[in-house]
Amino acid sequence: MTLADVKNALLGVLPGKVYHHIAAPGAVAPYIVWAEDGQSGSLYGDGKMVKQVMEGTIDLFTKQEYDPLFSEIQHALNNAGIGFRLNSVQFEEDTQIFHHEWVWNIPMEV
Repeated sequence: MTLADVKNALLGVLPGKVYHHIAAPGAVAPYIVWAEDGQSGSLYGDGKMVKQVMEGTIDLFTKQEYDPLFSEIQHALNNAGIGFRLNSVQFEEDTQIFHHEWVWNIPMEV
């Protein structure tokens, strides 16, 4: 897998409103921000790394309570074979935005 697989899965849910690391200035909810955070695991053979597991986050920002995008993101990740877990759900009172965060993992060739 590659990082593009994560991006493409999310673009299938919300085309044109998926951002890498930081949302565009003036982005209006709903939108998705995703980023790779680092390595979460690895596999070694013959004295070298042969598999690397990358970990990152996906954040959904929406003004709609019980937004169907929540389920759509999870289905898209499952369909793409991307491992994930829901990390947190928050309501940001100052912006009136629901913020859902997932942590994802993908195996990558080295």
